[in-house]
Amino acid sequence: MTKNTEIAMESKAWPFQEARSLLKRVGGKTPAKGHVLFQTGYGPSGLPHIGTFGEVARTSMVRRAFHELCDIPTRLVAFSDDMDGLRKVPDNVPNQALLAKHLEMPLTKVPDPFGTHDSFGAHNNARLQAFLDQFGFDYEFVSSTECYQSGLFDDALLAVLGKYDEVMNVILPTLGAERQATYSPFLPLCPDTGRVLQVPIIEQNLDAGTVVYENEAGAKVEVPVTGGHCKLQWKADWAMRWFALDVDYEMSGKDLIESVRLSSKICRILGARPPESFTYELFLDENGEKISKSRGNGLSIEEWLHYATPESLSLYMFQQPRRAKRLFFDVIPRAADDYLRFLETYHDQEAAEQMTNPAWHIHAGQPPREEVPITFALLMNLAGACHSEDPAVLWGFISRYAPGATAENHPLLDALIGYAINYYRDFVKPNKVYRQPTDQERAAMEDLLSALEGMDAGLSGSDIQNQVYEIGKRHEFENLRDWFKALYEVLFGQSQGPRFGSFAALYGVGETAALVRRALAGDDLAAE
Repeated sequence: MTKNTEIAMESKAWPFQEARSLLKRVGGKTPAKGHVLFQTGYGPSGLPHIGTFGEVARTSMVRRAFHELCDIPTRLVAFSDDMDGLRKVPDNVPNQALLAKHLEMPLTKVPDPFGTHDSFGAHNNARLQAFLDQFGFDYEFVSSTECYQSGLFDDALLAVLGKYDEVMNVILPTLGAERQATYSPFLPLCPDTGRVLQVPIIEQNLDAGTVVYENEAGAKVEVPVTGGHCKLQWKADWAMRWFALDVDYEMSGKDLIESVRLSSKICRILGARPPESFTYELFLDENGEKISKSRGNGLSIEEWLHYATPESLSLYMFQQPRRAKRLFFDVIPRAADDYLRFLETYHDQEAAEQMTNPAWHIHAGQPPREEVPITFALLMNLAGACHSEDPAVLWGFISRYAPGATAENHPLLDALIGYAINYYRDFVKPNKVYRQPTDQERAAMEDLLSALEGMDAGLSGSDIQNQVYEIGKRHEFENLRDWFKALYEVLFGQSQGPRFGSFAALYGVGETAALVRRALAGDDLAAE
């Protein structure tokens, strides 16, 4: 056992806790199938959203932690329920009339409203895979349609048919009276239309491997449960999949707690052990409501990546997975800076601290060495102070602040500049509200101006901050936070920001003095 393995066995980081439970499940040895199987599920009825990525990212973190504990091979399957019938038309896609004509058709048989793929399911599957590939996830994509039609699920489907009554006894008590009258775990595909039918099953023939339902004309229709002629209802389908693929680990959201419980019962009825599970909290939108794929009321993957690094998104997924968190634009800046802070501290930490550091889990145990001398928040304020959305202009200030720093030798910083400009332009700038200083604030700012005019141009941000702090004390601000808040409201049109001293060091002592001078003169600081 290596030192890192010993540390991993004791680490309190949640991926290691999950990995240890999984190792215990398999008895510390390779299962008969030759690997431990991790699974994530994806319902491609709407466009991929950030929660989907979160599940793959978190599962990958547990998988990486598991590899630190042992040398048992693993696989990660990203499973798409693309044989599900289209129940409703999503609000956030084009050509809705086209989709409306194909309700209840399997998603892989619904035309692509975007016109880029053979089906709506294929379009959304491609979107998901492209993004997962962009992040470098090690996974295998598996299509429900292919599994059903290829015969991979045939034995498992026959097993469900053989335990039909027991499965029904699990599900029926959870349904209302009206739904109980029509429910069956098997959903036949209509031989004529191809639609996924939610109809009562009136006969089951185990020897023939078929079920019988009554069509709209009152005629009995017999269909095999195998070969893609039927699919299963959600909870039975999930259990069947665990059984068929021998899944060892799968996490899911809080909204699926009851589904996990019922599917686990069905899995045991089929003679298999359900996978280890992990329940994560749901993401909320700006109003505190659950994010929905169909409503499109949360951040998209593309939106986050327009304003911050992929690593900042991974960090957001790592932190407190069992706590409900808002997932809206205003969480991005802090995530961006938190990631930089964890990356900065990582390489000076002892091994035990490193394996608790989110950077270890974000980078699969190999965080890069890259110095970023400026925070994301500072970059946004710099863009605002110099009224520029040109990265070259910002680099002009940065190269003076950090001599030798260039876009070539600081690629992460260069990327952050672009993200910060985007975020500043779209969210900060439109909401700026400048004000004039009060008499007390004006007197303090006049003192600040005098201090800045007498400062050495190379003074550190900490030294500048100390002087600004002392000025606030001299002018008897009851709460010194009010002093710094005043500076930001008067000079930047916002109520908060990074340490003022750090900003002044970056922007330049002379330039900061000029900014204060303009504010005291009553100039319109919003004017470019």
